[in-house]
Amino acid sequence: MTARGPRLVLLGKQGAGKGTQAVRIAEHYGVHHLATGDLFREAAAAGTELGLEAKGYMDGGFLVPDDIVNGVVEEQLHASDRAEHGFVLDGFPRTREQAEELDRILGPFSLDLAIDLDVPTEVVLHRIAGRRVCAQCQAVYHLDNPPETNWTCDVCGGKVVQRDDDTQEAVMRRLELYEMKTLPVIQFYRRAGILAHVDASDETEEVFKRLVELVDSYFDPGARAL
Repeated sequence: MTARGPRLVLLGKQGAGKGTQAVRIAEHYGVHHLATGDLFREAAAAGTELGLEAKGYMDGGFLVPDDIVNGVVEEQLHASDRAEHGFVLDGFPRTREQAEELDRILGPFSLDLAIDLDVPTEVVLHRIAGRRVCAQCQAVYHLDNPPETNWTCDVCGGKVVQRDDDTQEAVMRRLELYEMKTLPVIQFYRRAGILAHVDASDETEEVFKRLVELVDSYFDPGARAL
């Protein structure tokens, strides 16, 4: 029997902390963190046909079509036996159709858990609408944690501003779109019996502890075998 780590999908609104927690969970269990943007860049750097197609769409400011997204995810999941040995997927699937396609891609290597990071809308709004970014070096600040001097970047001295897509109106539009597209994904995994919810409204460390406790309760770290 071959030891393996858990196979996980992280779901959650923008501002729920998916990226941060996915990195920590992957490090904790010794599995790959697979974020869609990183997968596209990795495939493009490797010169795969699908990776170069995805790069063309991204460079032009367009959404990557589902057939290319699915193809890149399939390529990268099976690279170095990632599907077999465990992973944390972040940013995929975003739709019911993508969730069904992920099942096909994985074949016998089924998911252990789909985890929804649950954060109230008002918390997400505070996190994102309060975010400020240096226009020069992209260092990130917040209304709760501003730079030391008059919204001037502590790192490079650049002007710290609010991005257009971080305004409350823009965030609300993104949240509405998320609810419309992702609710069917949550229902899909609920019916499959592998959906779990974690309260992600607290500090990063507390949320991470909850995630580890949850994963360990479903996936015995002492018996990681196929």
